[in-house]
Amino acid sequence: MLLLRHVVVRSSSTTIGKWKTLSTRMGFEPTRAEHNGLAVHRLNHSATSSHGPALYRSYSSLPVLPPSALKMVDSQYYLPNDIGISALDCREAFQLLSPREKMYSHYLSRAAWYGGLAVLLQTSPESTDIFVLLQRIFRKQTPAQLEQVGVAAGLNPEEYQAFLVYAAGLYANMGNYKSFGDTKFIPNLPKDKLKALVWASQAFQEKPSDMEALWDSCAPLLYSLETRQKQLGLGDKGITTYFSGNCALEDAELAQRFLDSQNLSAYNTRLFKRENGGKACYEVRLASAVQKDCATEGECASRCGDFTFEGKDFQVKRGDYAPLMEKVSHYLQQAQAHAANDNQRRMLEEYCRSFTFGSVDAHKEGSRYWIKDKGPIVESYIGFIESYRDPFGSRGEFEGFVAVVNKAMSERFAKLVSSAEVLLPQLPWPRDYEKDTFLKPDFTSLDVLTFAGSGIPAGINIPNYDDIRQSEGFKNVSLGNVLAVAYATQKDKLTFLEEDDKDVYIQWKGPSFEVQVGLHELLGHGSGKLFVKDDKGKFNFDETKVTNPETGKLVSTWYKGSETWDSKFSTIASTYEECRAECVGLYLCLNKEVLGIFGYEGQDAEDVVYVNWLNMVRAGLLGLEFYTTDSQSWRQAHMQARFVILRVLLEAGEGLVKLEEVTGQDGRTDARITLDRSKIHTVGKDAIRRFLCKLQVFKSTADVEGGRALYEGYSAVGDTGAHNFLRLRDTVLLRKEARKMFVQANTNVHGDSVELVEYEGSASGLICSFIDRFNDTAEQLEADLLELNKKDAPCWC
Repeated sequence: MLLLRHVVVRSSSTTIGKWKTLSTRMGFEPTRAEHNGLAVHRLNHSATSSHGPALYRSYSSLPVLPPSALKMVDSQYYLPNDIGISALDCREAFQLLSPREKMYSHYLSRAAWYGGLAVLLQTSPESTDIFVLLQRIFRKQTPAQLEQVGVAAGLNPEEYQAFLVYAAGLYANMGNYKSFGDTKFIPNLPKDKLKALVWASQAFQEKPSDMEALWDSCAPLLYSLETRQKQLGLGDKGITTYFSGNCALEDAELAQRFLDSQNLSAYNTRLFKRENGGKACYEVRLASAVQKDCATEGECASRCGDFTFEGKDFQVKRGDYAPLMEKVSHYLQQAQAHAANDNQRRMLEEYCRSFTFGSVDAHKEGSRYWIKDKGPIVESYIGFIESYRDPFGSRGEFEGFVAVVNKAMSERFAKLVSSAEVLLPQLPWPRDYEKDTFLKPDFTSLDVLTFAGSGIPAGINIPNYDDIRQSEGFKNVSLGNVLAVAYATQKDKLTFLEEDDKDVYIQWKGPSFEVQVGLHELLGHGSGKLFVKDDKGKFNFDETKVTNPETGKLVSTWYKGSETWDSKFSTIASTYEECRAECVGLYLCLNKEVLGIFGYEGQDAEDVVYVNWLNMVRAGLLGLEFYTTDSQSWRQAHMQARFVILRVLLEAGEGLVKLEEVTGQDGRTDARITLDRSKIHTVGKDAIRRFLCKLQVFKSTADVEGGRALYEGYSAVGDTGAHNFLRLRDTVLLRKEARKMFVQANTNVHGDSVELVEYEGSASGLICSFIDRFNDTAEQLEADLLELNKKDAPCWC
């Protein structure tokens, strides 16, 4: 999926800016599912070697970092007061809906928002308590009313604004770690000032003991920037609540083998390890409203129970996020009464079964009906979708979206779908490595009404289930109103480009990204075949004839039984797939037919190609922000993918891409990246063709060892070779710009009509939208969240 962060695309297999960064996702942060996402996403197997491919060297005298730059690393952990916050405009699209479609949208949105709260519990031990603390404060006093309290408590205007920005950031990211990059952020005001504000609030005055207990529960971690708590990760590499605190990589690998042996998906699970008489025991917890582990009414059979696997005890249990899953199921049942057709009704019925009993099989069945629901006016998807933020890469983060079709833009994507069967053979791998039949998907441009989760991508390709995508189909969506807001660029804030490039970049960034999103989602995530030998010994390819184009020998490796792309390639699956999809976009955007579909010819077409490639190499440099030096690992799938592509194009040589370290006009370190447009169609195309073919061959043949060696080699960030990427990372951090946050509307039912409630594009507007969103069930909801978090608290020690 193409996710939007800086320059980003997402897929479920979750993205692209709105002109979505995994599915699941483009980071274009939302493609693969995001997204599959970004991706996302948390790559403890990243390369530790600094010896990657030889790179083109071009740099001037290297300036020394001035004292003013010494605090730049700390800036990663704050959200600036001037961070961009924009309202997503969906009024026109919503008003064109019929009363029945509006009611359908409303109940789907309610299901998405309540399910999205599970992300708090999926992010960090403290996220849920911080969320409840903020909800209680702002339910009693609006941001405007609280400002006077803040002044009286000793906060200056900048400090109060920093508090509002932090609150907005927690809501927008559904936790206190950035959804794009997985870095922790803390309030940019002194802890004693924040405590004084909490103590002076009306919420505290009314229930001092409750508020003090809530503060005490989250305050120790609220400001903590101990090394392990700076980013998400597994074991000593970071924080995760997908696994108990005593789990390490070997526990995740063991659990995956167990799940594969039981034909269970990890998507809706978490793993908790405990000691019993000196023996390790594992609890696999399924997300479900029902908490009984035996088969119950409405269910054929339970997958729960006690098992022994490789000498270890496993227990599969239900009930994770139970009160939230109950709400999701309730609102999906309400939506069924307003569905437009039988496919939608059957889809929602299966989703309800999934969230009630914790069945991924039911969600897959619902996804099949979703694929069959062609061209709906109101499009939606909901569930545990993108695996970007699971450090092992198998567990899905909850997300749900509801959006309305933009008919004009959707016509362009429909033309691209119609051309797919002509374009796919042009990809640089043998015919045997492509799906037997291209299953034409829906590809629509949507205006988002609701996107609940940790972030909003620019584009999505879903579902992420390999077996469904390969044999039954998928859908692609581009999120138009997200793209429109995300790609507004100010020239004075455009970093690392030559002045001569900035005007053409600003003019064509949006249109070029629209092309890239389309290609990334449809022909990137939608292309390629996985070679499989099923449990009955049947191959989906001719193992006696198909050869590996890299070696010339017969294919000797493939996926077996219940193995999937995510389970096999685990920690690199998301970013590897995003890289493959991005490369498809770069490669096919050189095709005149593709450019013509989007209405570009002549010089305009050449400018679109140039800016698309320039945007990619610049994004590769910006990606260094998402590399953690302490653990030598990447925190964001899409940005790692773009850095890899930058390395490939630098390695191509012949002056195609030049990267220089320079001194900026402000006297501080800077960098310049340039792209020779005359060599894109020759040197550039050939480099991407060779690399893309290797990526596909390793993926198709389940060659994890070869794929890891290739991908992690290009992912290495070192201080030797043609470019000192570690030093360039310092420069990127020095000049980084915070990602935008989005304010979304709410809907309210009045009799037989549905009202759209909009908010201003500001921190206050974002906060008010979340208070209104859950106001009708606030006290019970907050009690449920606190109880869920309290139950898990011993697991994080």
